[in-house]
Formats: sequence, structure tokens, C-alpha cells
Amino acid sequence: MGSEKGKVTTPGSAVSEKVRTRLEELDDLEEGSQKELLNLTQQDYINRIEELNQSLKDAWSSDQKVKALKIVIQCSKLLSDTTVIQFYPSKFVLITDILDTFGKLVYERILSMCVDSRVSLPDNFTPESVNDTAKETCLNWFFKIASIRELIPRFYVEAAILKCNKFLSKTGISECLPRLTSMIRGIGDPLVAVCARAYLCRVGMEVAPHLKESLNKNFFDFLLTFKQIHGDTVQNQLVVQCVEIPLYLTLYSPAIDWILQCIAYRAPEGLLTEMMERCKKLGNNALLLNSVMSAFRAEFIAARSMDFIAMIKECDESGFPKHLLFRSLGLNLALADPPESDHLQILNEAWKVITKLKNPQDYINCAEVWVEYTCRHFTKREVNTVLADVIKHMTPDRAFEEAYPQLQSIIQKVITYFHDFSILFSMEKFLPFLDMFQKECVRVEVCKCIMEAFIKHQQESTKDPVILNALLHVCKTMHDSVNALTLEDEKRTLAALINGFIKMVSFGRDFEQQLSFYVEARSMFCNLEPVLVQLIHSVNQLAMETRKVMKGNHSRKTAAFVRACVAFCFITIPSLGNIFACLNLYLHSGQVALANQCLSQADAFFKAAVSLVPEVPKMINIDGKMRPSETFLLEFLCNFFSTLLIVPDHPEQGVLFLVRGLLNVIQDYTWEENCDDKIRIYTNVLHLLSAMTQETYIYHVDKVDSNDTLYGGDSKFLAEINKVCETVITQILDHLKTLGKDETLKRQSQLALYFFNTILAHGDLRNNKLNQLSVNLWNLAQKHGFADTKTMVKTLEYIKKRSKQPEMSHFAELALRLPLQSRT
Repeated sequence: MGSEKGKVTTPGSAVSEKVRTRLEELDDLEEGSQKELLNLTQQDYINRIEELNQSLKDAWSSDQKVKALKIVIQCSKLLSDTTVIQFYPSKFVLITDILDTFGKLVYERILSMCVDSRVSLPDNFTPESVNDTAKETCLNWFFKIASIRELIPRFYVEAAILKCNKFLSKTGISECLPRLTSMIRGIGDPLVAVCARAYLCRVGMEVAPHLKESLNKNFFDFLLTFKQIHGDTVQNQLVVQCVEIPLYLTLYSPAIDWILQCIAYRAPEGLLTEMMERCKKLGNNALLLNSVMSAFRAEFIAARSMDFIAMIKECDESGFPKHLLFRSLGLNLALADPPESDHLQILNEAWKVITKLKNPQDYINCAEVWVEYTCRHFTKREVNTVLADVIKHMTPDRAFEEAYPQLQSIIQKVITYFHDFSILFSMEKFLPFLDMFQKECVRVEVCKCIMEAFIKHQQESTKDPVILNALLHVCKTMHDSVNALTLEDEKRTLAALINGFIKMVSFGRDFEQQLSFYVEARSMFCNLEPVLVQLIHSVNQLAMETRKVMKGNHSRKTAAFVRACVAFCFITIPSLGNIFACLNLYLHSGQVALANQCLSQADAFFKAAVSLVPEVPKMINIDGKMRPSETFLLEFLCNFFSTLLIVPDHPEQGVLFLVRGLLNVIQDYTWEENCDDKIRIYTNVLHLLSAMTQETYIYHVDKVDSNDTLYGGDSKFLAEINKVCETVITQILDHLKTLGKDETLKRQSQLALYFFNTILAHGDLRNNKLNQLSVNLWNLAQKHGFADTKTMVKTLEYIKKRSKQPEMSHFAELALRLPLQSRT
């Protein structure tokens, strides 16, 4: 086009003038756009690249296609700059992200031009189905890019839109890939060139994964130019930037790894052999060998473990240390098994190198990987030796403080492979290894891992002293980490793990040893309330197991032991902060004491529960939310009444001592004004008192004489019950009177029917007073039209049905006295 300059203008030369103007537009980037990226901090540089990415999208959406291309060229030019060589791989990732965006925008733009008014192109379309307009636009893009004068931006921008060749011809991509591969030979800097190869491989794999020949050619080209790394130009550049060769070589790893992963994807095993031969020809270059081990399938690498070890031994260690190669080999051996005959030799060869490492960080990075190989293929003896070696290397100068993640990983691997905790804790160096975790938060995390593994894998309960001592130490560490700032969720997690351990401890028939363990656990875990609750339940269970073994007939020794269990519970419950936990445990422990004929101890539990009721707060915290407590109190008291039926009166305390005490507490408790729970409780008390008047109670505790046996239906006892009944009924009726206001009539109706049903179920309706009371309650329930008609009808049907049973004829008369009032 330049040859036309200076000639007489013709229509053809006018077109060429236009083309030249376009070229100059593309080359003439915005003033200072590249210079302004110099002297920026790394974060500012990243932010600027992000801005350019956004500018590209904005320019495209506003139909400024030339500006979008200029931005992409501008960004691609930055990839020729290696003035801060350590930042180059990061810059490469950021800028290729912009190139990907550009490639996607161009492809979607051309694809949208192919969409007919009726149908869009299928995914596997052919160039024949693409219309001329789309093809012309596509060619136009390629011509624009071909006219970029600098090699690096021309290469990258064409690679970015490589997929667009699909619109032009079936063989377009397969023809472009070799050409682009050859173009990279023109890039002088080996780091810039290898990144360009990596980008081409990535794009190639995306658009034409079947064209492996071009990928292989790319890699072999790289091998041919690899010696450039040690040339004067590169060495002088490194001296100027004060970059050491080992650090410089690590900049190549991501790109080489990516190229090799593309080549190795679904590649046959023979390709690995070919790669190994090429590595040998290059003098077993460590950088390449490392990438080969990272790229190919672990099974292929593991099968050739001894060959790789031989190659690693012959590597030149300057620039890329051997321990990194052993680490890469170890990562493969963690995923696949080498030949069984080589197991020990591989470990010896690797550990020989690892144990000589002076730098603790290098050492632990390798040891962490090889611990898994040792655990997979060897016994506790070899694992113990490895742990001892780690302790030896990491203890001097407290080197372990910088390596907690790797040390945690080692513990995790050991407990993953050793599920028998008696073997694990019999390793001499396991607990000394734990002692290296001196930072509390890390130490607690490790302890949690151990406990989770124990709970998951321990199938049977244990009394092994080695396991118990070790796990008590682990649990104590977790418990002692709890302080005022510990979150509730964390406390719950720790408590659940400790409880899991407590449940797994069993001394069989040696109940005294079991109780001693619970006593020791209580002293060790006193700050975690759920653990104390679990211990109380466990001790109660122990008492019941003792009763089961003795078939309810305690000897002097077992009676004393059961009392010791009861005493444990009695002195532990008051230390709990949750008042409902205390109430329920007092009740539960009292029931256990009663079952074991410890009557005075049972009385003590029930008295403690009665005296605690007044302390129940109005609101309680449930899962972080404050809720009214009355529903829970009602539930507890109903359970309590069921137990009080069978509790015999204390000979020195008088008739119904516990029932009276509980009624006094209920009377004095400050109930919510708009709540009827107090009356519902009183109604339940009537159920209890009715059951107490029976000649024989409906249930008993074995070998415990309840009041039906003690009093034998004595008239004085029945008179006392009747007195209490009258008092309770008076309280209920007084409350019903207070509900006579308009806003509380519905509550009055519901309570009246509830009380009516209680009398129906538990009262003797041959008594004229009670009969009249039930009729009054029935009428009150319907008086203001709030009664549910269906319920009333069903209740009346039930009464009529009962009247047909023997000795229930008086129900027929009652049914006649109960009118059904209509809503009107």
C-alpha cells in the first residue's frame, strides 16, 4: 500500500489512502496510554487493567469497534514489556482475560449476523450455512488484525479470535494454528515466548481439542529454544533486576504446566515415555521434569517411580532444587500406587533427600506430601519414624510456628489412614507431635479433627487406657480454650465432640470404674454445660444398669453405689445455668432415685425442683431468640404431677407435702395477666388428685409403696385430698369470673369447656354439687356464643354414649340437663 504514495489520485488510490489512515489509527494509540502504566504499584496496575477491560466493554456496547480494537492492541503490547519480570505471569493472566473478552465479543457479534429471521445457527454449523454479510465482517476483522505492525499484539489478537475461523472455512483453524505456532519463533524473550505458547495452547484446546499435533509442535519448539534461558541476554536482564535464577525459573512453571497439561489430556502412556526421553536429552532439566510430573496422569507417573527417581538424581540442582521434584513425585504417589516391590526403596530414596534439607520450610513442604505415601503403604513403625524426623527438624528455633498449615495437614493424613486409635496413640511420637501446636486456635482445630475422626471411626465402646488418657488430654485442650469471648456455636461444637467421646467410654461391668471416669470428666469439663448434662444422664443410666443387673434387689454394696450415683447428680445439677435443664434433670434424677428405692434422695430432688420453680424467668433464650417461658413451665409441671402420683408421703412431713408445696409455689408465681396457664395447671392438679383417690393407682414403681398402699383408702387421707380439690376448684372459678369482660369472653368459654371436660373425665358426677357445677360450666361455655358448635355436639354425643355403659346411667340424666344453644 505504501508504494502508491505520491502518485496521482485515482479512485483506487483513494481506497488505499483510506486503508492507510485506518492503519495509522490502529498504530497511533491514545496519547500516553502505555506510558501511564509505568511507575504504578502492582495494585494500581491491576486496577488500571480492570479499567481497560471495562472500557473495552463500554466501547463495544456503544458500537465503537475501532476503539475496542485499539484497547486490545494497547493491552497486548504490554505483554512485550518485562521490566518487572516477577510480575510478568500475573500481568499475562490479567491481559489474556481482556483478550478472551474481546474474542468472545467478536465471535458473538458475527454469530448474531448469521441469525435468520426464522432460525439461528446450530452449534455444529458449517461455513456453507453462514451468510455473506457475516463472512465479509469476519474477513474484515482478520484483515484489520493482519495489518497490526508489531508481532506480539498481532499474534495475541489473532489468537483471541481464532474461533471465528469457523465462519470462513472448515480447515481455517487447522491452517491458522501451525502459522501462529511459527510466529512465536519470532519472539526473542523466552519468558514472553513461553507465555504466548501457553495462550495459544489454551485457545487451541478450547476451539479445536482434536488438533494435538499443533500443541505438540508448540512444546517441541519450546524445547529447542530452552537453552536461551542461560544466554547472555537473559542473564544480563536478571542481573539488572536483581532476580536469582531459581526465582526466575519458577516464572516458567505455570506456562509450561499448562502447555503440558493440554498435551497430556487423554494422551496415551507412550507420550510420557517420549517426554521422558526428551527430558534426558536436555540433561534432565529439573524445570521440565517437574512440569512433566505435574501434567501426566498419576497412574503413569507412579508406574515409573524408580525411573523418575533416577532422573531426579542426575538433575542439575542449580536453579531448580531437587526437593521440589521429590515433592511433585510424592503428590503423584498420594493419588496412585507404584509397584509393590518398589515401595520401600522409593521411600528410602525420597527420605534420604528430604531429611538432609536444612531450610525448615523446604523440609516441611516435602515431608507433608510424603507422610501420605508412608501412611498408605507402611505400618505405624515407619509413620512414627517420619513423625520423629519432622519433630527433629521443626523444633529448633521454634520453626514449627511458621509451618502450622503443613503440620495440620500431616496430622489430618495420619488420622485419615489410621482408624484404630489404640495403634494411633501407641505411636511414641504422636503426642509429642501434637505438642508442637502451641498456638491455641490451631491446637484446638487439630484436637477437633482428632475427635471428629474418633467419633466417626470408633465402632465399639472402649476402656483402653492409652486411648482414654490421650483423648482426655485432647478434650481438655478443647475445653480449656473456652472463655468469655467464645461463640455459642463453637461451645456447642466442642461440647458435642466431648460428649461423643464420653458416650464411647465403657468399662463393662466395672461400674465403679465407670463412675470414677465420670467424676474425673466432671472436674475436667466443668465450663461446658452440655457436657455436664451428658454426664448427669450417663450417671443416671449407670444407676439404672446397676438396678437391671441386680433385678431390682440391691445388695448393701450396690445400694451404696446407687446412692453415690444419685449424690453425683444432686451436687452437679445446681452448677447448670439453664433453669429448665435443672428442673428436668431434678425430675429425671428423682425418678431414677425412686426406681432404686432411694426414697429420701428422691424427696430431696423433688423438693429442689419445687423450690426452683419460683426462679423461672418470664422470658428465656432459645436459639438466640427470647421467648415466653410459661409454655415450658406448663409442660414441666404436667410431667412433675405424673411422677408425684407414685411418690410416697414422707412420714415426718405430713399428707401430700410435695403437692401442697408445689401448689403454694404455683399460687405465688407471677403469671402473665393475659394468660390462662395457671388455671390449666390447676386443672391438671385436679387430674392428679383424682388419681390419688383411687384404691389402686394406675401405675407404680417396683418395690416402692405409693400412697395407695400406705393409706389404704383411709378416710382422713381422702378428706385431705378433697380439701385441696375444693381450694383448687375455688381458684379456677374465681379466675373464670375475672374473664367476664367483653375482650376475654372467648378465653372464658374455652376455659369453661376445658374445666367441664376435666370434671367429666375425673369427677364423680353422682355428687350433686359437682353435677350442678358441670351444668353451669357447660352453659357458661355457650353463654356468649364463642363455643365451637361441632365440639359441643361431639361432647354431648360422648356423654350419651357413656350413659349406656354399666354404672353410668346418671350420665343420661346429665345429658338432658345440657342444652345446645344456637349461634343466634
